[in-house]
Amino acid sequence: MSLLTWAIVLVFVAGYACIALESVIKVNKAGVALLMMVVCWTLLMMSPEQYYPGVAPADLLNEVGATIERHLGSTATTLFFLMGAMTIVEIVDQNGGFNFVQRALHTTSKRRLMWYIALMTFLLSAILDNLTTSIVMVMVLRKLVTDRNDRMLLAGLVVIAANAGGAFSPIGDVTTIMLWNQGMISSEGVITHLLVPALVSMVVPVLLLQFSLRGRVDAVAVKQVPQLEDELTSHQRQFIFVIGVGGLIFVPVFRTLTGLPPFMGILLVLSLLWVTTEVFYAHLRRQPAGGLRKRVSSLITHIDMTTILFFLGILMAVSSLEQVGVLTALGSWLDGASHGNHYLVTGTIGVISSIVDNVPLVAGCMGMYPIAPTGDMAVDGKFWQLLAYCAGVGGSMLIIGSAAGVVVMGLERISFGWYLRHISWVAFAGYLAGMACYWLERALVL
Repeated sequence: MSLLTWAIVLVFVAGYACIALESVIKVNKAGVALLMMVVCWTLLMMSPEQYYPGVAPADLLNEVGATIERHLGSTATTLFFLMGAMTIVEIVDQNGGFNFVQRALHTTSKRRLMWYIALMTFLLSAILDNLTTSIVMVMVLRKLVTDRNDRMLLAGLVVIAANAGGAFSPIGDVTTIMLWNQGMISSEGVITHLLVPALVSMVVPVLLLQFSLRGRVDAVAVKQVPQLEDELTSHQRQFIFVIGVGGLIFVPVFRTLTGLPPFMGILLVLSLLWVTTEVFYAHLRRQPAGGLRKRVSSLITHIDMTTILFFLGILMAVSSLEQVGVLTALGSWLDGASHGNHYLVTGTIGVISSIVDNVPLVAGCMGMYPIAPTGDMAVDGKFWQLLAYCAGVGGSMLIIGSAAGVVVMGLERISFGWYLRHISWVAFAGYLAGMACYWLERALVL
């Protein structure tokens, strides 16, 4: 590699280290990612001719601009999908759509509650996303469990179940969304092959943790709030829930039927939900308390833009590494070191994803390995499906290894050390059990 290429790699590594140490250096990772992106591409522009052989000097500027626009277009499909999904979930939540979760988890047995929590989190994460599901489930846990130790244990299980549920769904995790958007996996293929391994990776930790919970929990009744004239009716809330959650489930079907990118399906659902809520609120006898705070024009401002900008920065920075040939060289080295063993490569990536963010790891792999017409690297090949599983489920091994873990860590004030002692080992056991299950599927069944 040239000195300029090494400089780009060092900038990326330094930026990545700052992102991983965000809690130590107290600098938001979105700002670091954006700075890293700009610096990497700026360095490339210092000597673009070495990365664009055969291009005339007069055309270099246009060629680099076209490259950036191509990568930006690819990145934008993921960002618009996430923005639409976040807004839909926010609309459903603000209009009481998730109140049914608390009612569904009503039980006095701690062990039964553990299974209810795990299964509900697993299913919701596949429909929504692991980050949103974790927030919803922790809020529900606070209403159901008063003992802090029990609640922390259940919150740790929420992290495992949310990441497992997101791994087998094309819309359940950012990494699966990325792979699905770029055509590495299909909705049918990832659900068919990863549902059982993901379920096993969740069930094994529950079986191991259930011995830590004994006794009964006091029943907590769901408060009945009287209907006010400035609020939607229960039927209207249910209708919003059906459009929002049903629409999210319909997105993979929409792509199959139309061939359009997934973000178009998300924007279709968002637009329908937007029009529906506007009609509902326009016909209220009074406007909602606090003005328009529950209408989409207000709720859309609740989107976590720092997360969106972080993904923009990190994905575009990774694309610069792809452009200078670093990812291709790294992919060749990994293949040689592992002798083509995809279980070893993806399994290692999964373990690393528990330490650092899985988004750039998956983005890097997408740049390292092109889609092949046949074999393990083809659409729905073993490599891409294993990558979706390992990057998603592997993040559960440490509480800082996934967005779900970080948000639960903040909400329940769970320390890194407590999670490492009580949850990490069961998460690792589930991770290995799921990989073994996938191997059996491929070897014996499919």
